[in-house]
Amino acid sequence: MERLQKQVQEAIDRLVESGAETGLQVAVYRHGEALVDAVAGVADPETGRALSSDTPVFVASVGKAVTATVVHVLAERGALDYDTPVADLWPEFGAHGKKGVTVRQVLTHTAGVPGLPADTTPEDLCDWDKICAAIADEQLWWEPGASTGYHAQSYGYILGEVARRVTGRPISQVLREDVAGPLGVADELYFGVPEAELGRLARLDDAPAPADMPEMTPEMLEQIPFFKVVNGYTAAPFAVLPNAEYGNRADVMISDIPAGGTMSARGVARMYAALLHEVDGVRLVGPERLREITSVAYSGVDELTSFPCKRALGFEIGLPTPGAPEAPTVFGMGGTGGSAAYADTATGVVFAVAKNRMTAGQFTVVERIGEIVAKAVADG
Repeated sequence: MERLQKQVQEAIDRLVESGAETGLQVAVYRHGEALVDAVAGVADPETGRALSSDTPVFVASVGKAVTATVVHVLAERGALDYDTPVADLWPEFGAHGKKGVTVRQVLTHTAGVPGLPADTTPEDLCDWDKICAAIADEQLWWEPGASTGYHAQSYGYILGEVARRVTGRPISQVLREDVAGPLGVADELYFGVPEAELGRLARLDDAPAPADMPEMTPEMLEQIPFFKVVNGYTAAPFAVLPNAEYGNRADVMISDIPAGGTMSARGVARMYAALLHEVDGVRLVGPERLREITSVAYSGVDELTSFPCKRALGFEIGLPTPGAPEAPTVFGMGGTGGSAAYADTATGVVFAVAKNRMTAGQFTVVERIGEIVAKAVADG
């Protein structure tokens, strides 16, 4: 597959040379074997520090799939069950009628607990106990399991607290010891980044907004369900929406906020590859569990984003690019800013893109790389 490596490298070189992107990483695996490890551009546009394959990049909600994988590894080992009520593990969570919410419903964003206090700040997100207490005190937005709505931040804290309750360890430690470490990418796959490693991270920059994009006023935002305030809670507190400023904050990067993550494309691709197959002797879940966690668990319209969705246990089904063909065997997660990682159970292919230019609502790099990889696989 030297030709595929060359094609991907040329594609990302062009994107950086054109000024559309600052730095890009792409990794591709098939049947547990690495096919592509390509890098272009810089990790820090101010200093010119080069991006490398092992440079961790804040990739926002791509990290949700990593959180789910931690849960699946724990389930594989018998530490928890998907249909266990969260309150059985975390009693305080059961307040205000939430006693029946299950781990499965959190994974599928059907739990009905999507919000954080509307005045939540980045400093608040860094206080694990404070945010968990706020989530435990939240009231249900809908009957658990009856609807789906993207749990933008609460998803990570709920599952992270479940992991902490069943292991006695913070989720960043579980990730390192039970997933990333065995796969040899402990220094490329993070929730909270060790403070001593901050100098390795890519610096983010925000892409200029398209000229035809209207400026959103607070009044306009309030009309969007995702930003609606219910009993003082909102699914998307304004102050913690992911952007370059947020992703460059040291306090945010060193804190466990596992609705997002900081990782290399190679690190997250290796994780997905080990869900599908053995990678250097390591397989994270067995074939039966793989089928369960990658099957459609909920299909409908997201109550908060108003977009149609198909969700598995912690993953979206299909690709995030507009107009993409139906792909029922593809599972993964994209993130604000345009990074993404996906795997295909039919072909055994995994590909991941990590980038440090935050582009609004665009997955153009993912679409281009996906086309190149799909054609190479089809051509043999």
